[in-house]
Amino acid sequence: MRLFSIFISAFLVNNFVLAKFLGICSFLGVSKKTETAKGMGLAVVFVMFLASFMTFIVYKILVALNITYLSTLAFVLVIAALVQFVEMVIKKTQPSLYKALGIFLPLITTNCAVLGMAVINIGEKYTLVESLVNALGAAAGYMLAIVLLSGLRERMEENDKMPLAFKGLPISLVTAGLMAIAFLGFSGLKLGGI
Repeated sequence: MRLFSIFISAFLVNNFVLAKFLGICSFLGVSKKTETAKGMGLAVVFVMFLASFMTFIVYKILVALNITYLSTLAFVLVIAALVQFVEMVIKKTQPSLYKALGIFLPLITTNCAVLGMAVINIGEKYTLVESLVNALGAAAGYMLAIVLLSGLRERMEENDKMPLAFKGLPISLVTAGLMAIAFLGFSGLKLGGI
């Protein structure tokens, strides 16, 4: 039950994009097309899951060496290495997705959602399994948010009655704000153990 609560909390209640406002740059930058949003979401799922596993191990080593003050630096290095790995895999297996993601794929390295997930796992004193479940929930929540926004943005592009001042990023920001307000409805969920 606790693992389910952690997952739902990260997925809906404390959605990284819509409640914690982490990962906004890639959320707005890659959400123009649903296909690229799905690819970015899958890349973030993969990176967050592996980063959660690796940062948990690195943090245990830092605790043993009594140098936990280096945790942020160590987490950034681990995440950067993982993103390089993901970038190479996507470049080999999905060249069109690699081109579509462009600069945003390397930006996962500095995506505050990935680093935030690692810091939250440590701050909440999650076990390894709880950390992985939290990472999956957070990544799935990120993917849900970016795919929802991309679908809405594609529909808005087809709308020729929208005022010129709202076209593009302004209406995307308004839409993201409305999505965040809608996700506030999940904050009333009673999750045991969280």
